[in-house]
Amino acid sequence: MALRARALYDFISENPGEISVIENELLTLSSEEVVDGWLEGTNTRGETGLFPASYVEIIRTDTSLHDNGTPASQDYYYQNSPQRRDTSNESTPTNSTIYQDRQRRQSIQSQGSDEDWDDDWDDSVTSEERGGTSEKRGNTQPSSTNNSVSRRTTLQSKSTGTVGKNLNRFSTFVKSGGEAFVLGEASGLVRDGEKIFVDMGQYGPEWQDNPYPFTCTIDDPTKQTKFKGMKSYMSYGLTPSHTQSQVNRRYKHFDWLYARLVEKFPVISVPHLPEKQATGRFEEDFISKRRKGLIWWMNHMTSHPILSKCDVFQHFLTCSSNDEKAWKQGKRKAEKDHLVGANFFLTICPPALPLDLQEVESNIDGFKTFTKKMDENLIQVNVTINEFARKQITGFKKEYQRVGQAFRLLSQAFEFDQQVYSVPLNKAIVHTGEVYETIGDYFAEQPRQDLDPISDLLAIYQGHLANFPDIIHVQKGALTKAKESQKDGTAGGGINDRCNIISCATLAEIQHFHRIRVRDFKAQMQYFLQQQISFFQKITGKLEEALDMYDQA
Repeated sequence: MALRARALYDFISENPGEISVIENELLTLSSEEVVDGWLEGTNTRGETGLFPASYVEIIRTDTSLHDNGTPASQDYYYQNSPQRRDTSNESTPTNSTIYQDRQRRQSIQSQGSDEDWDDDWDDSVTSEERGGTSEKRGNTQPSSTNNSVSRRTTLQSKSTGTVGKNLNRFSTFVKSGGEAFVLGEASGLVRDGEKIFVDMGQYGPEWQDNPYPFTCTIDDPTKQTKFKGMKSYMSYGLTPSHTQSQVNRRYKHFDWLYARLVEKFPVISVPHLPEKQATGRFEEDFISKRRKGLIWWMNHMTSHPILSKCDVFQHFLTCSSNDEKAWKQGKRKAEKDHLVGANFFLTICPPALPLDLQEVESNIDGFKTFTKKMDENLIQVNVTINEFARKQITGFKKEYQRVGQAFRLLSQAFEFDQQVYSVPLNKAIVHTGEVYETIGDYFAEQPRQDLDPISDLLAIYQGHLANFPDIIHVQKGALTKAKESQKDGTAGGGINDRCNIISCATLAEIQHFHRIRVRDFKAQMQYFLQQQISFFQKITGKLEEALDMYDQA
């Protein structure tokens, strides 16, 4: 019994691994399993790949024989399929639904819905300006404004001997475009200004430094309103050091930028943004925490030799907040960028001397072990300091206050002696009680100064560590293809060279990660110890102040 499906609507493929389908076309399914809203099968033109499950209705073709030996071919609906539905009153699935499915497949995380694209820059934006697909039911022409991988780029299949495609079309290696690149299916024009150079440094491949480094400050956000006060949002003032011109951005602008970067750079760890929050967005603690998270995010962005220079990031930082037209033009340009996914690797210029793939594999395995251990210990550190902070805020404060109150009670007892010469002593004891209560307040306030910044640092690195399994998977996939080509003697087809490019980029990103890790943790531990020293010096000062009272008693 062959499992088949009938297309309910036209669908235009946009990514490597996807296929186009036409309304009423019969498709042969590879499997009935629906993964993230996508099915895999073969169309009538012999193309095999993915298509949205919501665009088809699953049927079965019974190829058994009647008792008389004649075929009993009969199509019938697969009643238990999640795609079985009455389509008489159903409209074509929306472009946004398919876009969201693609985003999930590309591991672009959506962590909430606190700010939608509805501000003045986007109220009147058409579907074309949003970078979404413009195809409708009956339109079989691909959209020229699509923002998915490999848009407007002809993917030319090249012979790679017996090196086949990955059967798991949902693997990161496939979704990222790594497989398409290694198999020679990526093509596109790369201008000189779009080239990314990897140098051979002292410790291996590394990204070529940004010749014009800069930083960016983020001011305290201000609450803004629109629609005559019916809509409120927080606006952050960003001032890049290379322009010294402030621009105002909302969190959703950061979110849009993040999505573009994740789509464009498959082997670069784009730092995670602070999480979204549906409620309490205007509470002081949340606003402060989000700003700190955005500062960490921006520091990592401006420190990265590649991310800091890319056009979409520069547009985000430099486009005037008041120039709606310029913003939309830059936004559309970013969403039409063809050098994303598989084509991103075309921009990479590796060192002249190829890497030893065995050595690369060893280095990648070592880094994989390192990240696993680092991730485990970051979690442990986070749990420990959070528990310590809780004790300081509640337990320590309470205990010091109890000691202070006990001294106060002792002073009250001494006052019953009614001796004049005991008054200075009583005052000194009262002051000692007050000092201990103050020290309790110091303990409660201190975590904000020294422990919270460590938590912020751990959060940004936990995001990086969450990115690296996918990055490593892309490199591992490329290495597997290179090994296959060596076994069947097709290594001369360029697979080794393309694997070398992915390996160079991956190792360069790993090298960058180690450098910023050493920089950040060194600076943060120094800051932590300085704050601890200041804290205990402040306590010592209060105790010395109490001690001086007894010299006068």
